[in-house]
Amino acid sequence: MRFFLRLVALFAVAIGLAVLARYNPGNVVMFFPPYRIDLSLNFFVISLAILFIILYVLIRAIRVTQKLPGRVIGYRRHKRETTANNALRDALKSLFEGRFGQAEKAATRAAELQDNLGVAALIGARAAHRMGQPERRDIWLASIEDDEPLKTARLITTLDLLVDEHKSQDALHAVNELNARGTRHIHALRLALKANQQAKNWPEVLRLVRTLNKHDALHPALSTRLRELAYDGLLSDEAHDAESIIRLWGTVPNEDRTKPFIAMRGAQAFNKSGLHAEARALVEKSLATEWDQRLLAVYRDAAAAEASPELLSQIEHCEHWAVRAPNDPELALTLGTFCFKQKLWGKAQRHLEQALSDAVAPATVREAHLKLGQLHEAIDQQALAAEHYRQCALATTL
Repeated sequence: MRFFLRLVALFAVAIGLAVLARYNPGNVVMFFPPYRIDLSLNFFVISLAILFIILYVLIRAIRVTQKLPGRVIGYRRHKRETTANNALRDALKSLFEGRFGQAEKAATRAAELQDNLGVAALIGARAAHRMGQPERRDIWLASIEDDEPLKTARLITTLDLLVDEHKSQDALHAVNELNARGTRHIHALRLALKANQQAKNWPEVLRLVRTLNKHDALHPALSTRLRELAYDGLLSDEAHDAESIIRLWGTVPNEDRTKPFIAMRGAQAFNKSGLHAEARALVEKSLATEWDQRLLAVYRDAAAAEASPELLSQIEHCEHWAVRAPNDPELALTLGTFCFKQKLWGKAQRHLEQALSDAVAPATVREAHLKLGQLHEAIDQQALAAEHYRQCALATTL
C-alpha cells in the first residue's frame, strides 16, 4: 500500500512538471565569445539538476573512498572486540561448568583484547589452579600485577587460591597487602581467617572470629569450633609456664571461660603448670554454668591433698552435682576417687562400683577397676584387688 501511494505521488509530480514545462516559453542565452548558446529554460533546469546530481555522486564517492580505510579498521576492531567478548563469556560459562581446560583456552582468546585482559587473567588463573597447574596460574596473575584497578581482585583471587593450596605463609603475605589497601569486606576476612588458621596464628584467628561474629558472618557452631581450636592451640604451647598461663587466661573473655571445652583445656594447662587450685575453681565455675562430663577428668587431676579442706570441698561439689546427674559414671568415678583419697572406704567403694556398672567408655571402666583394686588393696582385700587389677589389664588390651 505504501509503495502504491509513493508511485502515484511520483506520477503526479511528473505530470505536474510536464504541464508546467509546457507553459514555460522562457529560454537561457549563454555567451562564450565568439560563441552564443541558446537553451530553453526547461532544458537548462533539467541539465542543471543532472549536473548537481553528478557532482553530488562524485563528491560522495570521493569522501566514501577517503573514509574506507578507517571503516575497514573499525570493522576489524569491532570484529576483534566481538570475538574477544564472546570468548570471555565462554570462559566464564566453562569455569562455572567445571570445564577448566576450555575455560583457560577461552580466557586466552579473550585476553587478546586489552580491555578484557584483567578479567580473562583472573578466570585463567582459577582454571589453571583447578587443573593443578600452579605455574600457569602464577603466570596469569603476574600478567596483571601492574593493573591498579584490578589489584584488589587479584589479591583476593591469589589469597583464595593459596588458602586452597594450604600455602599459609604466602597467603598471609597477600592478607598483609589487602590490609595495607584497607580491604575489610566479609569475604576477605573469611579468607584471612582460613589463612591464619592454617598458619596456626591463633591470636589473629580469635580476633577475626570476633570481627566476623559482629557482622553475623559465621555460623554459631563454626564460630564456637574455631574458638575452641584457637584456645586449644594457645593453651597447648609447651613453652608456657605458670606465669604465662595465668597471663594468657587473663586475656580470655568471661563468656568463653565457662565454655566446657575451653574450660577443660584451661584446667589442663593449669594442672600441667601445678596450678591445681586455679584448675579446680575453673572447672567448678564452668560446671555451674553448663554440665559437661569431660570436665570431670581434669577435675580429678586437680584433686587437693588428702585430709584437706579443699578435698572435702571437692567432695561436696560432687555430691551437689550428683543431684543433677545421678547416673553419670564419670561423676561417680570422680566422687569415688575423692572419697578414696579421703579414706572414706565405704563411700568410695559404693561410688566406684556405681561408676563401673554405668560406664560405657573403656577409659572409665579401666580407671574404675584400677581405683577399686587400689581400694581393696588398701583395706587388705588382696583377692578382690587382684581381680580388679586383672580386669583393668583386660580392659586396657581391648
